[in-house]
Amino acid sequence: MLVRHTAVAAFLTLGLIAVPLVSAAQGPSRVPRIGVIGERSPGDSFLPAFQHGLRELGYSEGQSIVVEYRYAYGDHDRVPELAAELVRSGVDVLVVGGTVWAQAAKAVTTTVPIVFTLAGDPVSSGLVTSLARPSGNATGLANFVPEMSAKQLELLKVAVPQVSRIAVLYNSANSVHAGPALGEVREAARALAVEVQTVGVRHRGELASAFSTVTARRAGAILVLSDPVFGSELVQLSKLAAQHRLPAMYSRKEFADAGGLLTYGPSFTDNYRRAARYVDRTPKGAKPADIPVEHPTKF
Repeated sequence: MLVRHTAVAAFLTLGLIAVPLVSAAQGPSRVPRIGVIGERSPGDSFLPAFQHGLRELGYSEGQSIVVEYRYAYGDHDRVPELAAELVRSGVDVLVVGGTVWAQAAKAVTTTVPIVFTLAGDPVSSGLVTSLARPSGNATGLANFVPEMSAKQLELLKVAVPQVSRIAVLYNSANSVHAGPALGEVREAARALAVEVQTVGVRHRGELASAFSTVTARRAGAILVLSDPVFGSELVQLSKLAAQHRLPAMYSRKEFADAGGLLTYGPSFTDNYRRAARYVDRTPKGAKPADIPVEHPTKF
């Protein structure tokens, strides 16, 4: 009997030793890999906010999470290439900016989760089926450009009450601009009894000629809609507005920091910080289709 007890004890001891050996062989849990496409450059003011959001959740970049950065430098034509490159590298989540960026990413992948941070109108642009249940591989935060554009026009009229003709600079490649946003602006213009003149721009190289067009049409002020093409040219836009003596309204405070006259809109920095929570959920098994799109909370 003593021999049998000794044998059982030896077996149990070996079993206890074997468990940690098996666990060690399995290795640590996989570190999430995130792909981020910046609108402009490594100096983007929003990226530190995103990184701060990750730290708030307990992540240490390069240790408990890996972030791969790519930069579009304001050129939306580069986004498909950048998104495809990140998808090929095996990222678990793609983080992008606004509508055009998110549409380009969705055209590249239907499986990798996409978190957008500044979508103008996620439903009308086809990014999601509904805000409550996105139903695809994309979700995130909206900045509701159409509603904001109408409010911006109203504030511009208050600031320059004598103006009767306002030019609206928009990205003609942005479906939210060409559809809902300009529709809201025209409706607001009728209520304010001002004439709206639209000037479409697709690339930053067209900005100087766009301002010449605005001047030739004798507009008394200009509203610049929210778009990465314009966001990458903060200083140039501010200088062009001053050069043409046009009171201008923009969508984010960085324009005022660069010398612009007026800005109003959601805090893009806060949206990027909150985007970290979406990134945190998707590698843990949450599906973008089931994560509601959130409204901005700071303006």
